[in-house]
Amino acid sequence: METRYQEELANETARCTICPRMCTMKPGQRGFCGTKENQGGKIVNLTYGLLSALAVDPIEKKPLAHFYPGSLSLSISSVGCSFTCPWCQNWHLSTAKPDSGLKRVPPDYVVDMAHRQKCTSISYTYNEPLINLDYVEDTARLARQEGIKNVLVTNGYISQKALARVVDAIDAANVDWKGFTEEFYRKHCSADLQSVLDATVEMHRKGVHVEVTFLIIPETNDGEDEARRMARYLVDKMGPDVPLHLSRFYPQYKFSHLPPTPVETLLRVREIARQEGIHYVYVGNVPGNGYEDTVCPKCDKTVIGRVGYEINAWHLDAGHHCKYCGAPIPIVGERESHL
Repeated sequence: METRYQEELANETARCTICPRMCTMKPGQRGFCGTKENQGGKIVNLTYGLLSALAVDPIEKKPLAHFYPGSLSLSISSVGCSFTCPWCQNWHLSTAKPDSGLKRVPPDYVVDMAHRQKCTSISYTYNEPLINLDYVEDTARLARQEGIKNVLVTNGYISQKALARVVDAIDAANVDWKGFTEEFYRKHCSADLQSVLDATVEMHRKGVHVEVTFLIIPETNDGEDEARRMARYLVDKMGPDVPLHLSRFYPQYKFSHLPPTPVETLLRVREIARQEGIHYVYVGNVPGNGYEDTVCPKCDKTVIGRVGYEINAWHLDAGHHCKYCGAPIPIVGERESHL
C-alpha cells in the first residue's frame, strides 16, 4: 500500500517522511531501510501487514518496569531497520528483505489475538517498528478502540512530523539510546543522535510513558564521561523518574570479537546514573542480583522484587506508594498477574 508518510516531488520523485533521513526516491528506487519503494511516483510500503514474529511476552521483557507490571504484551515484528548497528541481536530480522516469505496479518487479527491471549498491550518490537509506521498506526488506533495499550520498542529514529501524527496512539515506549555521541551514531548506526533524543523527549512531553535502554558495549561506549552526560541529559530533559535500563552486551553479529560487558562496568555506570539523579536504574542481563528490582528513592528499600521477568515481591499500596515510607512510586497502571 502507499505510505501516508510521504511528499511528492517533481518528475515522479517522492520523499519518505518517517525518519529524519528523509529518503528521496526516483521510480524503482528503495529507501535506506529497504521497506519503501517508489512505484510510479508514489512511495509504497513493502512490509505493510507482513509479520516475522507474533508472540506473547511479559511486559518486563520489553523492558518496561513501570508500565502495567506483571501484564502480558502481544509482541509483533516485521523486517528491516533504519540503523546499521553491527551488534544487532535481531540481525536476521533487521537485514531481511520484504520478500522473505512473511505472513500477511491484518491489524484486526492482531488486536483480536491480543484479546484472546488476555494481553494488556501490543508491543511493536524485535525489528525497528517505526519503519512500518503505517501498519503500526493502523493497528494501534484499532487497539485503542478495544481498550488495548500500545508499546513501541524502538531506536527512536522518527521525524518530528511523523511523530506528531502518531504519538496520540502510543501509550509507552522503550527507546534504545545506542551511545551518547554523534560520532558513535554516525559510525555505527548511520544516523544522528540528536534526532533520537528529540523524539524521546517529545514522546515524554506528549504523555507517552518513556523508559530508556542503554546497551553498554566494551571498548565502544563504556566510558564514564559518556555515561555521565547521558544520565545528566535524561534528568535535565525528562526528570529523575524516567527509568533507565542498562543492558549487558553479549557478542553478536559483526561484533562477535568483543567480550561480554564486565558486570563491574555495568555497576559503575549504574552508580554514575544514580549520582546524576536518576531514581530508577535497572541492570539487565545480570539476573539474580537484585539489580532488576524497583527501589524506593527515599528510603532505599525494595518495593518491587523481580527474578528475571517475574515479580516475586510487591511492597506498594493501592496508590503506588512505598509501604515503608509512603513515598510515591511512578507506576502506570495496576499490577497484573499472568501466572
